[in-house]
Amino acid sequence: MRPPTPAPSADQPRADSPNGLLPLLFVAVWSTGFIGAKFGLPDAEPLTFLSWRYAAVILLMLPVVLALRAPWPSSLAAGGHIAVTGLLVHGVYLGGVFTAIAHGLPAGITALVVGLQPLVTALGARAFLGERIDGLQWLGLGLGFLGVGLVVAQKIAAVPGNALLTMLLPAVVALVGITAGTLYQKKFCPSFDLRTGSIIQFVPTLLATVALAAMTETMQVHWTGQFVFALAWLVLVLSLGAVSLLNLLIRRGSAVNVASLFYLTPPTTALIAWALFGETLSGLAMAGMALVAIGVWLARRTR
Repeated sequence: MRPPTPAPSADQPRADSPNGLLPLLFVAVWSTGFIGAKFGLPDAEPLTFLSWRYAAVILLMLPVVLALRAPWPSSLAAGGHIAVTGLLVHGVYLGGVFTAIAHGLPAGITALVVGLQPLVTALGARAFLGERIDGLQWLGLGLGFLGVGLVVAQKIAAVPGNALLTMLLPAVVALVGITAGTLYQKKFCPSFDLRTGSIIQFVPTLLATVALAAMTETMQVHWTGQFVFALAWLVLVLSLGAVSLLNLLIRRGSAVNVASLFYLTPPTTALIAWALFGETLSGLAMAGMALVAIGVWLARRTR
């Protein structure tokens, strides 16, 4: 009998999807996270909000996992690596983003700080993963960061310097979390079942977040219609949809290629805010979006 054709290696370069739309879909969905936070944070403190979000994901996914008999990791070590990525990508990253926004840092500035991720990831990928980054990719990363800066330049100027420095710390923590999580997952667990993986990632993240919330917050929630909508959106569309897309992208592409997509988040968020809240886009911001598009194309081009 003819042996089956071996599946491509997790580190083997390949298209992100047959029609190339998977990265764009990820950016569009991921960018709505800032909008969801803006809708929900007035009714709950950030870690309390995230605790409800993580608990809802677990309650939704666990019956699916049991009913479909989805495979669990083959060893405790493999499960431990998946749990670490969950703590970094969900706990540290989302905890930092939501805390920064709750403390008054504009979503655009928060996105700019997290927008440093492609550059930081590129440095880490060379040292940690041995990925080669050529000159045009470095140029693309630099153009992308410059474009992100132009998009949110006016918002940065509107925040007093002393307040800005204090509010930036949680966003910097978020940057460290998402960068470390991307690199760690690419090296130690690039491929795992997304159904059981969600449970493994969110259970330790929930426990850690609840513990921090109990120590630092009142854990009160105002169950308004706006809060319920924001929670449902973040659970169904972000935690189940966008995170699954992120895991697929990490599995199929290099760390630098995946990280470069985060440059598209601030401009996309700005467009969504313009459509929903009437926030204006200056000519400088439009020029920044064009630079971001060019930068991401250069950073993600096939070598």
